[in-house]
Amino acid sequence: MGLRISTNMASISAQRAMSGQTKRLEKASASLATGNRITKAADDSAGLAIAENMKMEIRGTVQARSNAFNAISTIQVAEGGLSEQANLIARLRELGVQAASDTVGETERFYLQQEASSITEEIDRISKTTKFGDKFLLNGTNPSYDFHVGSDSSKENVITFTSEADATIDGLGLSSVNISDKEGARDMLSTLDGALEKVSRMRSGFGAVQSRLESTVNGLDSKQENLQAARSRLMDADVAKESADLASASMLQQASISVLSQANQQPYQAMKLIG
Repeated sequence: MGLRISTNMASISAQRAMSGQTKRLEKASASLATGNRITKAADDSAGLAIAENMKMEIRGTVQARSNAFNAISTIQVAEGGLSEQANLIARLRELGVQAASDTVGETERFYLQQEASSITEEIDRISKTTKFGDKFLLNGTNPSYDFHVGSDSSKENVITFTSEADATIDGLGLSSVNISDKEGARDMLSTLDGALEKVSRMRSGFGAVQSRLESTVNGLDSKQENLQAARSRLMDADVAKESADLASASMLQQASISVLSQANQQPYQAMKLIG
């Protein structure tokens, strides 16, 4: 190739090579600095779109998991109130059995009735104060609960729990507990058995939905783990590869700079021929 002054083709070629290595160097540096294989949309537009969709799915799944845990907490609060009510009803039954016997007199039955009335009031208080957030759980005013446990709006992601939890003294048939005489005490025993059966049925319903929600949480945990793994394969930088690219690009860039420096000297060689 002849010597030229106006157009230095060797310099242009060296600049192009240096520009390519500089881009490789910048790409490897950005990947190592951010930890991401895709640092801008131009790196992998399709991969970025897929990864962003996965990101939204992951965040939705995380929130759905939180919803499921809150639902479990709601159920546990209700079940805890029912558990205490069951203990109180059992105590009422003990008092009824005691009052049904002539081993106690009228004075003792009066004292037993006082305790029974206090226990009944506590049963009613529990039913009217047990709540989660603004939802009352045991007074029969919230017969249905919708727990959203998925990352999208499909109906399959909603667990609906229909509650029969009216644990007020009216709902349990305990509004007129009277053990002040042995006949009333004996009649009350069957009523208390019925009330305890109602409480047990309510607890069974809450327990069943809690078990389902725990299984839901396990499924959401698995889904989140797999989504994170898939997104990692798309987005996370391979440190070994990027480090190798960084070292290679850095050396080739230095070589390109050296070649460019030499190429820029060629027009001076042509000038020597002129004179």
